Amino acid sequence: MTTTTQGAARATGAVGTAHTRVEGRDKVTGAARYAGEIPYDELAHGWLVLSTVARGRVRTVESDPVLAMPGVLAVLHHANAPRVTTDYIGIVGRPDPALGIFQDDRVPYVGWPVALVVAETSEQAREAAEALVVRYDEEPHDVEFFAGHPGLYTPQDSPLVQAEAVKGDVEAELAASDVVVDAEYATPEAYHCPLEPHAATARWDSGRLDVVDSNQSTVWVAGELAQLFSLDPASVRVRSEHVGGGFGSKGVRPHQVAAVMAATVLHRPVRVVLTRRQMFSLVGYRSPTAQRIRLGADPDGRLRAFDHQAQSLTSTVHEFVESSAVLGRVLYDADAHRTTHRLVRLDVPTPTWMRAPGEAPGSFALESALDELAEKCGLDPIALRARNEPGAGPVSGLPFSSRNVLACFEEGARRFGWADRDPRPGVRREGRWLLGTGTAAATYPSGVGPSTAAVTAEADGTFTVRINAADIGTGARTALTLIAAEALAAEPGRVRVHIGDSDLGPAMFAGGSMGTRSWAWAVTAAAGELRERLALGGGIPPEGITARSDTTEAVGGLAKKERHSFGAQFAEVAVDTTTGEVRVRRMLGIFAAGRIVNPLTARSQFLGGMVWGLSMALHEEAVRDHSSGGLVGADFAGYHFAANADVPLLEADWVEDPDPDDPVGIKGIGEIGVVGGAAAIANAVWHATGVRHRQLPIRPDRVLLAAEGSRSA
Repeated sequence: MTTTTQGAARATGAVGTAHTRVEGRDKVTGAARYAGEIPYDELAHGWLVLSTVARGRVRTVESDPVLAMPGVLAVLHHANAPRVTTDYIGIVGRPDPALGIFQDDRVPYVGWPVALVVAETSEQAREAAEALVVRYDEEPHDVEFFAGHPGLYTPQDSPLVQAEAVKGDVEAELAASDVVVDAEYATPEAYHCPLEPHAATARWDSGRLDVVDSNQSTVWVAGELAQLFSLDPASVRVRSEHVGGGFGSKGVRPHQVAAVMAATVLHRPVRVVLTRRQMFSLVGYRSPTAQRIRLGADPDGRLRAFDHQAQSLTSTVHEFVESSAVLGRVLYDADAHRTTHRLVRLDVPTPTWMRAPGEAPGSFALESALDELAEKCGLDPIALRARNEPGAGPVSGLPFSSRNVLACFEEGARRFGWADRDPRPGVRREGRWLLGTGTAAATYPSGVGPSTAAVTAEADGTFTVRINAADIGTGARTALTLIAAEALAAEPGRVRVHIGDSDLGPAMFAGGSMGTRSWAWAVTAAAGELRERLALGGGIPPEGITARSDTTEAVGGLAKKERHSFGAQFAEVAVDTTTGEVRVRRMLGIFAAGRIVNPLTARSQFLGGMVWGLSMALHEEAVRDHSSGGLVGADFAGYHFAANADVPLLEADWVEDPDPDDPVGIKGIGEIGVVGGAAAIANAVWHATGVRHRQLPIRPDRVLLAAEGSRSA
């Protein structure tokens, strides 16, 4: 391997050295228990009943026949459920009103929870839920998203999304440009589909609400449940030891609220597990997008005008913005620069964060447009990107803490054999297969949030780390073990890490590629203080010696800079001229992502993101039935994604990416692997066929139709 991680492995063999997951054996042997598997005495089971109409009101819930069925304990609905409040500001702003289940008779979309059936067994609950008759007064609905929808509006700015950013006169610079690209791109509705379904068990224990759940932040869920049910935050405990994937979907959802409601009414533990089909309605998704990109350049490819207009949808009850235009605010500068977001409210569930929210669909459009500009200018796509490499944030004007995107392209081009590429499209052929290669840039913010941690030196010579982190399959538990071992100058085998319990104190959630970086700050600070105390001597008492940290002030005092991970994606495809099938033959991703804690799990994260990019390019597409308002094929049979046979040998690696101002040098790696992957594949399909595909996924029928259109033209 020619590239190396920043910071060589220390004497302990911890950070920078490949380590298998510390919980790996428990997972493969079944000893690791997930939220839907933990036994409780007198456990009851709840089954949600979802609306079958897209807009209207519940007229009646005919619960009496269901209550007479074997094992049925209760049927909760808007006429008898406990009251909750959604009028508060939580960790991420105002909650989605979908959390206020069973509070009125209003139905804003197909899949809205209208009742919960609780029974002694899950089978009894499901049978009764499917027998429950709910009658509605239907109203006309609109679920159709398309570019230029008459209901489009400009959303309000929030701490998470700036709706619009403008610099200079875009129209004037476009008019003065020698080369112009003006193209529209589209991405479909897409879904998280983590392997472990959402599940929560709620019970009251000595006056305290105890919830075992599958989530990306126990402190987030605990805080929201306390607000919803008007409880003292100290009286709510949420635990989430093992999580089988989340990708942005495992926050606060209706199933947790339903479990708490039922436990409150029945005075016994209640578990609610979502079915795969229910997850397509209740836990969020990626909004479809319609994006228009206009680029104006001088003959040498230098950008004069940059305009990225992104449109997406939201529900009628809550606002969420798929921030697809944010990449340009980081990647490319121009004399005039404009990025805008527009929304339309439709009778559909509320979208949410989904791996690389904004960046994933936005990179498809932007990096495809850059490839089109390179073609028009007669430039190599990498040379064009190098020509437009900014010295500071294109919009913010802030310096970059580090920016090694060109190093990623250089290393990737060398390893991929880019120099041997014939730039002409449609000239490489193997029998009925046309071959092509493409590339694209990647970026994702490197954020950080305040966290607390406690590190204890035990009398037996081991160390115990307690931090309310969440390991959603990324290997965070192992990474924190290595980080603590390095900070303590101890072997990793002497460190035990406890996570996933809101009683451990506040900490950053696992999202936005901020988890490990944020938790590492807190663990490193606590470990440093502990070492200082141990250096004073005096021995370790039976209860151990504990040091604690709180990084709130450190995070708040971070210097103002543009902090991001970067990368370069490369792909080679083969396109069957007879069937229109696209096969990815190889992919290479090279990333600049700060200090790599565990090369083994880090590479896995990069590769997983790249597989998702492949799936996004060629397979994933949710289709909504405009007549019913619901999804067609809301299951693993109908929602297609890349399977083993679709994925070739992928390679992922990284370059040196030091950040001297960062206390731990870590950047996020969970999201960036998916960014740019779909664009690299789409650009490779153009190189193979000479036909541009501006709509995802690139299905065989679209390939054949586009080829026919090209021949006709």
